[in-house]
Amino acid sequence: MTDSGRPDPRVYFAAERTLLAWLRTGIAIMAFGFVVARFGLFLRMLRLQGGEVVASQGLSAFLGVGLVILGVMAIGLGAAGYRSYFRRLPPTDLPSPRAALPPLFLAGALAVIGLLLVWNLL
Repeated sequence: MTDSGRPDPRVYFAAERTLLAWLRTGIAIMAFGFVVARFGLFLRMLRLQGGEVVASQGLSAFLGVGLVILGVMAIGLGAAGYRSYFRRLPPTDLPSPRAALPPLFLAGALAVIGLLLVWNLL
């Protein structure tokens, strides 16, 4: 609430922008992890075309999976912080009682996609 006693929706929207920043960061880390993992596969294919025998995929696959997991964790931590903050806000500062559902659904969907990506990379 503002000093005049009126609701201030800027507080809620600031929390939502913070969540979106966490989601954006998580997506970027997951994308970078995917690129790292696939770049190792690309290098392996180049070696195979050159006639070299390649025993393993190397470190890039594990590093890529680790980065994707880190991105999923960033999304989860951002969603948990948003949910905690949303619960502490007075109802007068909220646009609606169910305002947290779409952003949290989006965070959950992105986390599931990240876990599916990890499963695909392994």
